[in-house]
Amino acid sequence: MLDRTQAPKFHLPEDFTLSDPVKWLTPSGVPVFYFRTPLLEAVKIEIVSKGARKHLPLSKNLVPSFTLQLLTEGTHSQTENQLSEFFDFYASEVQPSSGFSREGISLLTTKKHLTTVLPVFLSLLTEANFPEEKLKKKKSLRKLGLKLEREKTSSRASQLFRMALFGPNHPYGLEINEAHIDEVSRQDLLDYRDQILWNEAEIFISGDFSLSELNELNGRLEQVPYVRFVEPAWTEEIQQRFALSEERPQAFQTSIRIGAWSIPKNHPDYFPLSVFNTVLGGYFGSRLIKNIREDKGHTYGISSSLGEIDDFPYWSIAADVQKQFKKEVLEEIRKEIHLLSSQLIAPDELELVRNYLIGQMVGRFSTSFDWVDRYKSVHFSGLDFSFYRKKMEFLRSFDAEEILEKGSKYFTEAPVIEITVG
Repeated sequence: MLDRTQAPKFHLPEDFTLSDPVKWLTPSGVPVFYFRTPLLEAVKIEIVSKGARKHLPLSKNLVPSFTLQLLTEGTHSQTENQLSEFFDFYASEVQPSSGFSREGISLLTTKKHLTTVLPVFLSLLTEANFPEEKLKKKKSLRKLGLKLEREKTSSRASQLFRMALFGPNHPYGLEINEAHIDEVSRQDLLDYRDQILWNEAEIFISGDFSLSELNELNGRLEQVPYVRFVEPAWTEEIQQRFALSEERPQAFQTSIRIGAWSIPKNHPDYFPLSVFNTVLGGYFGSRLIKNIREDKGHTYGISSSLGEIDDFPYWSIAADVQKQFKKEVLEEIRKEIHLLSSQLIAPDELELVRNYLIGQMVGRFSTSFDWVDRYKSVHFSGLDFSFYRKKMEFLRSFDAEEILEKGSKYFTEAPVIEITVG
């Protein structure tokens, strides 16, 4: 009989096997990464290219995002309504994406309808015509969104944090205003689509295909443009700021952002640093949560994370706190960083975090689409699935001394940025 009064025992996974994707080039030279998903009828095709935002004039900073947003707003042969009705009829979803360093578009459909849907999807890459009235509407909505973002202390704090990291004249630290929106023209979008958008594009496919079906699909993917944008030499100097504050007398809360430069995923210290970050504020049982949320009740949530913008890794702490406790929260954050950087983690806490991180990593590979996302997250850093296999080995064996040594090095030695808005 199953004893339901006893929680099941936790067992570390004995094996963590990840199959690398099958790789090839399309006839036009675009790399393809195929993840086989046996017995699954869903198919997802993602085309991801290397962003060129940092090589554009600052006044044209929004051209990439507007280009991606309007890819589905009409082509030479179909209007936006026709495209929308077509994809809806075949239960398909098209999703553009635009970030600081990567941009692209994805198709989610069924294997049954792929041969019908794919040609229309691929036509968006080269035939989007960016109707003037659609662009005008998008620009109007972007201005409204910009106004709303400024009113939110959390959005404003994140913007100021990037500005503090990179400086106000860097493409990644630039404060967007209405003038940048007005600067975007239809011709800018056409030029960006034809000359830059598909720069060093890569294709990621998940689905269940036979060899002959893959060969046929590969032939169709020849329509994905092969573009290699000649990037000019990077000359913009990063101009950091270490303290920015905006007082808002009417605000009920203060948004806090604290952080500094960090190390990339391929650095040998990255694994212990990620554990340190988890203990500090990377999960719901973290030091920051217990102190500032549970013990003091100054915030609903506070977190610490390791992130990266393009080739620039950083760590950051984010919280929205009761305004009157702003100074106290900042002091408590500094105190928790100091304690974790000067005292060994207790064995019970260490094992709790170990089990959490192992369970989290296994859980992040629960679906076929998860596999693709996890692969992309390391692939763009020059890594592959061996990253996760090595991380699993590390999580099984790390000790408190290693976490203390590496974490204190990167969380206390670099100059720290502090941002408050509210």
